[in-house]
Amino acid sequence: MGRIHRRGAVLLGITGLLAPLTISLSAGHAQAASCTAQTGPYQKQVEKFLGLPVDGRQSTTDCRAIQAFQTKHGITPNAGYAGPVTWGVMDLMNKQKAVGNNPNSAGKCPTNKGRIACVNLTLQLSWIQDGTKLVYGPVPVRTGRDGYETRTGLKKIYWRNIDHVSTIYDVPMPYAQFFDGGQAFHSVGISMWNPPGSHGCVNMTKADAKKYWSLLRNGDDVHVYGRKPGT
Repeated sequence: MGRIHRRGAVLLGITGLLAPLTISLSAGHAQAASCTAQTGPYQKQVEKFLGLPVDGRQSTTDCRAIQAFQTKHGITPNAGYAGPVTWGVMDLMNKQKAVGNNPNSAGKCPTNKGRIACVNLTLQLSWIQDGTKLVYGPVPVRTGRDGYETRTGLKKIYWRNIDHVSTIYDVPMPYAQFFDGGQAFHSVGISMWNPPGSHGCVNMTKADAKKYWSLLRNGDDVHVYGRKPGT
């Protein structure tokens, strides 16, 4: 447990922050492993996703393309193997893209609350709506990993700190907007598809976190629903 400090006062315990310690390298600084010649169980799917010739056989070109994708998104080991973690990220990207501009088509995020931030854990997407009107998004997010799940339910933003720093990991949490016992929207400098996830917070890109900061206020509703794959 950690603490949120505001003007020197201890206010709340932190339970969900940033990435797990095992994922310490950003995508841009991940060290490339040796390229594997082994054909993975999701070879054809991965080849299709990357726009490669779909023959189901690993090649040097395949491996380098897969390895570049893994390095970009912090998938380890980044040896160019078309395994379940790599395909799981790609499959999620496909599902996110298919949502288009109608993220609340199933009506699971309340439309009777006025302005509300919605978080779909299943698809790892978030957006802001006002009634039935889409205000911003949907955007990809990175939520809590197994054992540190982002808690579901209807919540409210109760505290905002544009320059917050985690007292657990001593890492910045820019544009932090807290909505449930230390869990918050905030920006991170890693890929939204970097597995396995945060310690409970809803990670966002800097651009999206800044937009959420400009659109939301204390007291605004947040609705979190679904279940993140792998949790």
